[in-house]
Formats: sequence, C-alpha cells, structure tokens
Amino acid sequence: MIKELTDQNFEAETAKGVTFTDFWATWCGPCRMQSPVIDQLADEMSDKIQFGKMDIDQNPGTAQELGIMSIPTMVIKKDGKIVDTVVGYHDKTQLEQIINQYL
Repeated sequence: MIKELTDQNFEAETAKGVTFTDFWATWCGPCRMQSPVIDQLADEMSDKIQFGKMDIDQNPGTAQELGIMSIPTMVIKKDGKIVDTVVGYHDKTQLEQIINQYL
C-alpha cells in the first residue's frame, strides 16, 4: 500500500521505521514512468518498508524544505532521518538494491 503524503503529515508518517517517499507531479513524464515501478515494489516489500507519494504541486513546503530541485526524487528515511535521496528514473532492480541497504 502507498500512502498519500502531505506537507501536514509527512514528518509524522515518516518518523518510524524505514520509509520511501516518491516526490512527483502530474505533469512529469519520468514520474509517470517511475510510478508503476514503485507500485510493484510496494506490493512486494510493504511488510518491510512503508511507501508514500507526495505531489509537490499540492504540497510544495516539504519539497522546498528538503531542497528537492528535480523530480522524480525518492527519499528514504530510517527512524525519521534521511539516509538516501535518489533522483531520476530508476528501474525495479536498482531501487530494490538501494532500499535493501537500509532494511
């Protein structure tokens, strides 16, 4: 399952465990390519990691606070601390390898 995250709930939803947040926008072509890959990972790995998506047009505050300049950007947090930031399209194998470092 992928949670819809907002500026209001981002900190609370990503405070515990390992979380993966996809920062995206509806107009972003690479984001639309990345989305099914993340959906597949969420189906396979949601018992180990929490997945979320944040539309940066509707929630510009968090993206600005984190210094996100291009999308898609995926942020991995462990117990509330950012441990990795992945920018641009990545295939399933690449993202799995990155995520598995933090599990």
